[in-house]
Amino acid sequence: MPKSTITVRIPQITSLETAISLYYERIELSNDDIRKLFGHISSATISKMKKLAREKMIENNTPFWNAQYINTEVAYKTWGLEIGDLERRYKKIKAIQT
Repeated sequence: MPKSTITVRIPQITSLETAISLYYERIELSNDDIRKLFGHISSATISKMKKLAREKMIENNTPFWNAQYINTEVAYKTWGLEIGDLERRYKKIKAIQT
């Protein structure tokens, strides 16, 4: 399958806590999960973001469990969300708040 050129701006996450929770709670992400992660984004944006992640899943031979969902780990990496960095930032915020 030839790689397509998809351009999509990856929005800011809604919160570090949400991003970390979804990463560990969901093996695959649905449209609703993506909206929780990024807020109120259009269906077209979600579709483009999922297409980017699907291409990476195919490239990595990641299994598809549900055709409507995308693998969480692959999606986060594709979208530039590094779980280690998110956790580090969240711990710093919690340390400041206490």
